[in-house]
Amino acid sequence: MPIHITTLIENSLGEHTGLKTEHGLSFLVETGETTVLFDVGRSDAFLHNAKKLCKDLSNVQHVVLSHGHYDHTGGFRPFVELYGSEGYTLWTGKGFLTGKYGKFNASYQYLGNDFNEDYLVRNGVSHHTVTKKHTQIAPGVWVVSDFSRTHAQEVPNPRFVKLEEGSMDFSADDFSDEVMLVIETKRGLVPIVGCAHPGILNMLDSIEESFGQPIYALLGGTHLVEADEKRTQDTLSDFFERGIALLGISHCSGERAVELALAHSHSNFLSCTGSTIILEG
Repeated sequence: MPIHITTLIENSLGEHTGLKTEHGLSFLVETGETTVLFDVGRSDAFLHNAKKLCKDLSNVQHVVLSHGHYDHTGGFRPFVELYGSEGYTLWTGKGFLTGKYGKFNASYQYLGNDFNEDYLVRNGVSHHTVTKKHTQIAPGVWVVSDFSRTHAQEVPNPRFVKLEEGSMDFSADDFSDEVMLVIETKRGLVPIVGCAHPGILNMLDSIEESFGQPIYALLGGTHLVEADEKRTQDTLSDFFERGIALLGISHCSGERAVELALAHSHSNFLSCTGSTIILEG
């Protein structure tokens, strides 16, 4: 059965100029057995795009939010307001609801979610926190967390900090809450990432160790936008050495990383708003 993966929203626009874009990310995964919403952008714009793309989100069974930054979770309230809380489960990583900030000199700017645990309880949302390295949520669909950290160059930017509830002291955000979605296909694994703050190579190492299968495709944000030329080149070379046949990187990946991916193969693409790939399940 074919698997459809559609980018409901991303920073850039494709050929369908009737769609909305924003600094954010959202994927819809349809396997035939389940429908998964991975991230929801920063607003209700992904809902507008889903209608334009003839995608019915009323049958979503799982909502997976990659990490607690506003540009990946800001559309959840509008989703709940439109579809309610019945029929789907919300999956997040440990510490997802902790306040996240960006440090700019002496000031701190809030970058986190616009909802908390009280909102989820009040609205009757079925919320599961991922506590294992890999959790199967549907046949061939996994949520993966708790990534190994072996690549020394992959360190979260120190400007990202977090503030525990009731505390006045900020601490470095290690993004231990980040999760990724992994889809099993006949050609290999397809990991979908939000921002890859723990390091995209660390994350890929973790799923190769856990699943023992080759990675066929990689979609989403790799957070190379802040990387220097050497790290960007080295990371893309690592993708190619792993034999990843299809790269659809976007969002926080940066123009240089996308340029290198496109130059390497005509199969690679910018996973812009409205793009869809179809894979053999």
